Amino acid sequence: MTQLQTFDFEAIRKDFPILATQVRGKPLTYLDNAATAQKPTAVSDAVERYYREENANIHRGVHYLSERATDAYEAARGTVARFIGARDSDEVIFVRGATEGINLVAHGFAETVLSEGDEVLISHMEHHANIVPWQIAVEKKGAVLKVLPVTDRGELDLDAFEQMLSEKTKLLSIVHISNALGTINPVKDLIAKAHARNIPVLVDGAQSAPHMPVSVTDLDCDFFVFSGHKVFGPTGIGVLWGRREWLERFPPYQSGGDMIEKVDFAGTTYKQIPGKFEAGTPHISGVIGLAAAIDYLNGMDRLGALRHETELLEAATEKLSAIEGLRLIGTAPEKAAVVSFLIDEIHPHDIGTFLDADGVAVRAGHHCTMPLLKRFGVPATARASFAFYNNFEDVDRLVEALKKMKKFFG
Repeated sequence: MTQLQTFDFEAIRKDFPILATQVRGKPLTYLDNAATAQKPTAVSDAVERYYREENANIHRGVHYLSERATDAYEAARGTVARFIGARDSDEVIFVRGATEGINLVAHGFAETVLSEGDEVLISHMEHHANIVPWQIAVEKKGAVLKVLPVTDRGELDLDAFEQMLSEKTKLLSIVHISNALGTINPVKDLIAKAHARNIPVLVDGAQSAPHMPVSVTDLDCDFFVFSGHKVFGPTGIGVLWGRREWLERFPPYQSGGDMIEKVDFAGTTYKQIPGKFEAGTPHISGVIGLAAAIDYLNGMDRLGALRHETELLEAATEKLSAIEGLRLIGTAPEKAAVVSFLIDEIHPHDIGTFLDADGVAVRAGHHCTMPLLKRFGVPATARASFAFYNNFEDVDRLVEALKKMKKFFG
C-alpha cells in the first residue's frame, strides 16, 4: 500500500490495479462507485494474508491461529468505531451490509417499541433497503409509515418535515446521501429537531461513509449503518452502530452459536452486545478486509479527496448540461459526486450498453429507488458516480461517449 499523508491522485490510481483494465481495447472508465467501489491492493492483500496465515474460527478457540484471528477480528471493531467517531466499540455490530443493519433495527423496533397507530417517518428519497423493512415492521404492529416529500430539485421538503413530526412518531429513518440523486441531506439538523421531541433517528450512511468524514457522536444519531463494499472493502460485510441503551433493549435478531452465554433445554441466556447480534461464524475475512480499507482511507487526506470528487462533480455537471437533450435528475445545491440523467428518448439501459462499448461503466435503472424516480416521472435513469480515484479524463470519456451515442442514434 502507498503511504499517503496528502491527497496524491497519481499514487492513489496505482493502488487500484483494476483501473488499468482494458475494455474491448479501450481504457476502463469506472463510474459506478455508488453501486460498489473498487478495492485497493491493501484490502486484497489483507484478505489473502488472513486465509494464508491466520485462517481459523474466532472466539472460544485456545490455539494459536484462533487467537490470532480473534485478535484481528476484534481489533477491526475498534478500527470501525474510530472511523465513525463512536466512543464505545461494543456498540459496533458486524452485519452483512447496510441492508441487514436496517433490518436488525426494524426488527428491534417491531418487537419492543411499535404499537398500533404509531408512526415511522422515512423520506421519498430512500433506498428500498430503508423502505421495505419498515413496511414489514409497521404492518406487523398496525403502525403507519409516513413519507417525507422531496422537492423538484431533489431536496427534502423541510417545511413538511416540521409538520410531520408528532407524538406518534417513534423513529425517523433517513438517508444521509441519496444514491440516486447525490443529494446531501442536512441530517444533523433533522436529528436535532427529532431529538427535541424525543424521537430516535437512524441514518443510512451507505453513501456518506465512503466519501466524507462521519462522526456519529457529532451527528448525535441513534443508529448508523454502512456497507463495506462501498468504503473500498469486501462485499458481504457491513456495520450497524447503535446506542448501547437501544441495542440492549432489542432482542436477538438471529440466534445460534456464539451469541449465547448458556444453552439449556429449560432456557437460554444471551451474550451482551455486540455478541448478542452476531450469531454463527461471522464473515471474518470481510471484517479484516474492512479494517484494511478503513486504514487505507485514514492514510490519505480525506478532505482533499472530497475536494477532488467535488471538482469532478462540477466538471461533469457543466459538461453534461451542455449536451443538447440531456436532462439532469437531481439538482440540489448540496450534492455528492453522483449525476443521474436522461438523454433524448434513449432508454437508460441503451445508454449504459452503448457507453460500455467505449469502456465507460455507468449504472442504468431505478437504483433501488423506484418511488423516488416515480416522483420525477421517470422509470429509470443513467447514473455516473465518482470516487477519489477518478480523474478529469474519466469525465471527458463519459461526455465524448454520450456525444458519440447521440450521433449514432441521430
